[in-house]
Amino acid sequence: MSIDTKHRDLEGLRIDRTALPEESSTTKWSRKFIIAAVGLVALLGLGTFAYRYLFTPAPEVEVVRAAAEGGSDIAGSVVLTATGYVVPHHKINVNSKVTGRVKWIGVEKGDKVKEGQVLVKLEDDEFRAQYHQARGSADAAVAFYDELQHGSRPEEISQAQHNLDEARATLANDKLTLDRNRQLFSQGVVSKQALDDSTARFESDQQRVNSLEKVFQLSKIGPRQEEIARARGQLAQAEGQAAYAKSLLDATVIRAPVSGTILERTAEKGELITAQFASSAEGGPQGSVVSLADLNDIQADLDVAQDDFAKLTPHQKAIVTVDAFPDLKWDGVIAEVSPEANRQKATVEVKVQILNPDAHLRPEMNTTVRFLADENKGETTRQAVGAFVPSAAIRDADGKKFVFIALNGKVLKREVKVLSQRSAGALVSGLNGGESVVTTAPEGLKDGDKIKIKGQS
Repeated sequence: MSIDTKHRDLEGLRIDRTALPEESSTTKWSRKFIIAAVGLVALLGLGTFAYRYLFTPAPEVEVVRAAAEGGSDIAGSVVLTATGYVVPHHKINVNSKVTGRVKWIGVEKGDKVKEGQVLVKLEDDEFRAQYHQARGSADAAVAFYDELQHGSRPEEISQAQHNLDEARATLANDKLTLDRNRQLFSQGVVSKQALDDSTARFESDQQRVNSLEKVFQLSKIGPRQEEIARARGQLAQAEGQAAYAKSLLDATVIRAPVSGTILERTAEKGELITAQFASSAEGGPQGSVVSLADLNDIQADLDVAQDDFAKLTPHQKAIVTVDAFPDLKWDGVIAEVSPEANRQKATVEVKVQILNPDAHLRPEMNTTVRFLADENKGETTRQAVGAFVPSAAIRDADGKKFVFIALNGKVLKREVKVLSQRSAGALVSGLNGGESVVTTAPEGLKDGDKIKIKGQS
């Protein structure tokens, strides 16, 4: 085919635009409206995106610092790590044996006290009066008992003898008068009334003589043993009441039961103190005045998972650290293991005695305890190198574990592998330690999202 022929065929396929109908003004206006609407929607979308990105406040999250483990700074092999709290071995809540109002309190929180030191004084006027009353009764019982113990005095015996002799003389005189009146009555000189009066007087005096003879004999013999025993019992009762009243009076002065440090002061001057009906209401009676403990005798209180409990042995050595001073370490040893497990948490309580405590350690501090392998067993297995993170920081997606790390105002997703489970978290690989891992965050948090750390401006 020639070139001219091809050219004529192509010309035949060209559209003749002069034959098309002319576009109307209405169609042109509709096209412009559609283009403007599409542009407006695009601008609104861009504006919404910019507002959300630039002006929407970042969600607030909570973070903790991942703790590195498995380093060479700890002598010996670490077989288990557990977290817990520093607690005093013995914490004493000092309260009152009596109910009273605080008159004086001489300690503040943090003060160091010696055993027997006066901490609080209560108002004691009533207790002092009760004691003086009981003491007076006891003194009277002592005097009466001593009187019975010593018997009658010589002067009392002499007086009884004198009274008896006087009665006998009166009886002899009345006997003579009676005999004389009997003779005169037989002669008709005296009346029958006079004879009867003489007879009655003689018989009365005879009875008086008999009574005084008994009194004289008893004064020489002394009191009965039963009377002495009764007086002894009354004396013991009175002494007991006096001692009880004295103990109540002494209880108004509250002293430190042991040497230690004041952990809490729960009462103030003028408040009512009682150990019987303490109230939680404002202004109600308080159940204690202070709490104290010996901070030279402190322990780490831990909950060890039952799965890890078999790794521990009695008196096993450990290294103790606290979150407040991560660069400091203290020696420890297992001092107490609970005889029963906690079924709800699937843990066993273990207490580690801190052997070299100092002023850095305070009760209720967060602590981490690394238990060392028993050197006598020749154990060489070292704990895997990794970092310890709380359970709340570990997330799961598609069967893979990951954590969010807070860095420069954003979160970064970091995959991790759980090496071992702990009572409060897990040892994971993929972290070096020291990272700020997110524990609490809103739903839908994604890699790269902006965040705000709680507590930081």
